[in-house]
Amino acid sequence: MEKEKIDRINFLARKAKAEGLSEEEKLEQAALRAAYVAEFRAGLRGTLDNTYIQRPDGKKEKLTTRPDGKA
Repeated sequence: MEKEKIDRINFLARKAKAEGLSEEEKLEQAALRAAYVAEFRAGLRGTLDNTYIQRPDGKKEKLTTRPDGKA
């Protein structure tokens, strides 16, 4: 995510604590946060997709998702 968007998220969070946000700013904050979370999850998924577990016997096995679909 671009630094400007992260800066805007932080600005809105500080403003919300200090004086509150307008409805328009609340919607902008929610959209920015959702985009940030989606990007974070995609990056984490990419990392986990390339993660291997090395067992004590030296065997490496690829990390897999749980059958219930959770991380």
